[in-house]
Amino acid sequence: MWLTLIFLVLSGLYLVIGSGWLIAVGGSPYYIAAGIVTLLIAWFVARRSAIALWLYALLLATLIWAVAESGFDFWALAPRLDVLVIVGIWMLLPFTYRFFMTPARSGAMALAVTLVLSGIALVYAAFNDPQEINGTVNASATPPNATPGEKPGDWLAYGNSHGGTRYLPLAQINEKNVGDLQVAWTFRTGDMKGPNDPVEITDEVTPLAVDGTLFFCTPHQNAIAVDGATGKEKWRFNPELKPDPSFQHVTCRGVSYYETPAGASGRAQGNTSGLAPCAQRIILPVNDGRLFELDAHTGKRCLGFAKDGELDLQHLQPVKTPGQYEPTSPPVVTSKVIVVADAVMDNYGSREPSGVIRGFDVESGKLLWAFDPGARDPNAIPDDQHSFTTNSPNSWAPAAYDPKLDLVYLPMGATTPDIWGGNRTPEQERYASGLRALNATTGKLAWFYQTVHHDLWDMDLPAQPTIADIKDANGNIVPAIYAPAKTGNIFVLDCRNGHLIVPAPEQPVPQGTAKGDRLSPTQPYSQLTFRPQKNLTGTDMWGATMYDPLACRVIFHRLRYEGPFTPPSFSRNTACRTA
Repeated sequence: MWLTLIFLVLSGLYLVIGSGWLIAVGGSPYYIAAGIVTLLIAWFVARRSAIALWLYALLLATLIWAVAESGFDFWALAPRLDVLVIVGIWMLLPFTYRFFMTPARSGAMALAVTLVLSGIALVYAAFNDPQEINGTVNASATPPNATPGEKPGDWLAYGNSHGGTRYLPLAQINEKNVGDLQVAWTFRTGDMKGPNDPVEITDEVTPLAVDGTLFFCTPHQNAIAVDGATGKEKWRFNPELKPDPSFQHVTCRGVSYYETPAGASGRAQGNTSGLAPCAQRIILPVNDGRLFELDAHTGKRCLGFAKDGELDLQHLQPVKTPGQYEPTSPPVVTSKVIVVADAVMDNYGSREPSGVIRGFDVESGKLLWAFDPGARDPNAIPDDQHSFTTNSPNSWAPAAYDPKLDLVYLPMGATTPDIWGGNRTPEQERYASGLRALNATTGKLAWFYQTVHHDLWDMDLPAQPTIADIKDANGNIVPAIYAPAKTGNIFVLDCRNGHLIVPAPEQPVPQGTAKGDRLSPTQPYSQLTFRPQKNLTGTDMWGATMYDPLACRVIFHRLRYEGPFTPPSFSRNTACRTA
């Protein structure tokens, strides 16, 4: 019983003191009432009085408050009740219950009733969670057009199609039998964290599938070909990446595939055994700023590409510090051009590599064009005595491509550092944090749509856009591109000109930022969105137990918060009120 008493006293003191702080910064008074009742329970426990059970039943009536705040959202309801329910059960166990000297049966019954009600509420919430998304699979939906020359089972690009649909028109596996699938084989990449760390790294890669062979890369950019039927390794290419602790990350999201006209013809006819070397190629980006072309059948370098199959992407970069410029996403490959866009280290300094986008001849590796977003003339290619622009906005996520329009769509980031932009030039701002369409053959700008103005929140476009034909209000077919943003907005634009298909009106956002910086007075809010329809409040703070949300609420109310575009600043608003 001493353990019970000590626990109740400490809990009550924590709740009373913490709640006093919470009330001082504008939060809920619930916790102070709960703390006082907990201390009273401790008092009656010390006196061995059954009044403690009645008071505990009253405390568990907090169920009403919990449901009022969170509804029957299980993950919000459980932390408000879990400790209370566990301790309430503890109070009714024989070795605790027999400690009470006064008649305790009625108090025990009251406590048991509230425990049962709390349990019912938790079970109901677990099976009726309002956050769950329900729906049905539309198996009769018309599939998108297959990529020209595509065979069933092939997956020739990061998103299968260059438009990022991730759709495979196969019917053997469907919504009725997918739950019965069993593991056929497992392949271990053998890629370890380091020479002295034997832990295998988790891969983030999306494999390609060509004629029954899977092609993928490991985090340290080993390219591997695996038989899709057996899981047996066919070949492996090691670019001998030398990672450094200064690297922001080691990541390879995938490789790209290219085939010469002879290779395409041979694959379409099902006869690739007699093709010349490198008629089918795997294109491998490496984190240290290199790009390889490999024969898809042997894994050997394509010696006619660049220098013995290796292209130096650091050429003409203003900063060549290892780890600051990292190609992590598979490039877009057209019939003529490799479009390379890469990651640049965030927030390392004020002088970092350029986020220049470049087009290289797919067979020779010759630089055909450049688009440097931070340069006055984005298409200018500097001579060997000069370089591309430092801190140009980069495009790190996979791009999409429309072969009919010959346009490549690049999700753009912002100039580093993320949270302060007082020194950004107009050139660095004009193509940042949005979707940019370039002609894949020439590198000329077709259009640009900005999804966040003067981005200080790192709310760039983090995923490959998706291209799909849709019908407009008049029944006309329109080529549309869907661009998901970190804000939760999904921007839907006309592929041809960047005009909005789904409205995204500009709305006023909070003002007042760090000294020397500036803010846009408005930001676009797409009407197609997954963003929360209300701003966060103290009730949204979460933790595993009742104690954690109290601390989180205090922290939340001490900080300035006026929605997703609350600007970074040096000040701490200690009397914050949420909308």
